[in-house]
Amino acid sequence: MSSARRLRLEVVIVLGLSLGVSAVYSIVSIIAKATAETPLGEQSVALNPSRAPREWLDFTYQFLDVFFGLFAVALVLYLLWSPGTNPFRRIGLDLTRPGRDAASGVLLVLVIGVPGLALYALGRAGGITVAVEASPADWLWWTVPVLVFRALEAALTEEVIVVGYLFTRFRELGVGPWATILSSAVLRGTYHLYQGYGPFIGNVAMGIVFGWCYQRWGRTMPLVIAHWIIDIASFVGYPLAVGWWPEFFAVSAG
Repeated sequence: MSSARRLRLEVVIVLGLSLGVSAVYSIVSIIAKATAETPLGEQSVALNPSRAPREWLDFTYQFLDVFFGLFAVALVLYLLWSPGTNPFRRIGLDLTRPGRDAASGVLLVLVIGVPGLALYALGRAGGITVAVEASPADWLWWTVPVLVFRALEAALTEEVIVVGYLFTRFRELGVGPWATILSSAVLRGTYHLYQGYGPFIGNVAMGIVFGWCYQRWGRTMPLVIAHWIIDIASFVGYPLAVGWWPEFFAVSAG
């Protein structure tokens, strides 16, 4: 088997074990939502629901879900490893430039986070985005740490696999820069389709910006930082958003 064919097969297997599966289920989900009797704008989805009525069991399920979710990240880092090559340094997931990476990450938050919030509100107002319940209704002492941990898992999973890994493999397969950026961005948007059409558009735009930045910087660390901050703000700040803008963020009782 040729090396190019092996790489293509590897990419299919990685996506089939991770975000490719999420994209397929998300497509099925949006079809189900769009064809339901309830209008899309009146539907909702919970991102971090309670997993069990007993507190210790709920915590255990949620912690294990995040912990084992990180094994997909470990897998692609292992696949990118070769003798004499550090996979973390290969995709810029290291601490060699902490100050610059942090500043770049915060800049990306301002570029992506604020417009993303506005796009979500517009999607809710236009009835093309479901109400996203970003955190559980009942908070316990461990809720915030678990939400922060889950935000980190999402940031690492998406940026390491959809950017660091795919961009590396596509470059080795001879795929052009913009074809890589656009395909990665569409994949990012697709596995968010279950939230509605607004998040799909917003995440495609995010994917284009993140992909362009990665092509220029060669580092996933700023992307991970930005993604982590955005998700922490979304998860932990959700109750505040509901209180301030209930028409956009509150989930209807029905």
